[in-house]
Amino acid sequence: MAEIATAVSHKAKDLERALRRVIRGSDEVVRLALVSIFARGHLLIEGVPGVGKTTLGQALARAIDCTFQRVQFTSDMLPSDVLGISIFSAMEQEFEFKRGPIFTNVLLADEINRTTPKTQSALLEAMNEGQVTVDAHSYELPQPFLVIATQNPVEHHGTYPLPESQLDRFLLRVRMGYPDVQAEREILRSEAGSTQIAEMRPALSGADVVDMQQAVKRVRVDDSLVNYSLEIVRRTRESEFLSLGVSPRGSQALFRAAQALAFLEGRTFCTPEDFKPLVVPVFAHRVVVNSLYASTLRKSEQSDQVLREIVENVPVPV
Repeated sequence: MAEIATAVSHKAKDLERALRRVIRGSDEVVRLALVSIFARGHLLIEGVPGVGKTTLGQALARAIDCTFQRVQFTSDMLPSDVLGISIFSAMEQEFEFKRGPIFTNVLLADEINRTTPKTQSALLEAMNEGQVTVDAHSYELPQPFLVIATQNPVEHHGTYPLPESQLDRFLLRVRMGYPDVQAEREILRSEAGSTQIAEMRPALSGADVVDMQQAVKRVRVDDSLVNYSLEIVRRTRESEFLSLGVSPRGSQALFRAAQALAFLEGRTFCTPEDFKPLVVPVFAHRVVVNSLYASTLRKSEQSDQVLREIVENVPVPV
């Protein structure tokens, strides 16, 4: 297992370097994107337009050599525009299912919060069970299957906030902000992002990703770390600053994400440092801040602050 983990770590580092050549100044976001895919989760990217959210999704799909579909969500979209639709065939005298763009390895759901909750909910079954049900027939999705959704901040005009049930399906939520001066200088000096993506060579194959996802499940997590993560979860449920704490799905998400982070580091076991930095990206979109909690921060950042305080007050296992 140790030898396999080391070999995989080298492959993962190659993948990370390839993505960083395209996505400048967002190293943490790139790392969390890799955690998401190896933990068999889905990724929600939030940020203002033009900071590279869509580019990250395209580059990741290219780097793992998988099929890719991009859907630009708009207010007039219907669930059938994503899932597909049954059409009656006059020749066959029966209904034929025309598959939608969701039948792919990597689906980029661009600006997902610009469409209605009805269309947003079309992704729930696919993200949770890896299948789609249309007209009482279930269709398996290809593996690996990853949804990378981008959303504009909820303060922007024409957005529909994602409901809690939809947010809970995303393993991680990451924010992409403006790059620093040096990174933006490199962006201006480099070639256009689309050109760089077209010239990318795959660092992994889809089969490699599936194998790594299975290997991540075998990363050892000590009982003390399980208790540590459950204590953090318990405090989110009892915090006076939160009206909605972390669900059991959320605690499972942190467990899987920590395993994936340890695996990316080439280890066969987890440490507290695999859990602590993941608490905010895994939990922040799953909790709801109590209306009595007054803060000068934006609502989208209040949950981050509450979670950081909880983590600081939970004793770290030795």
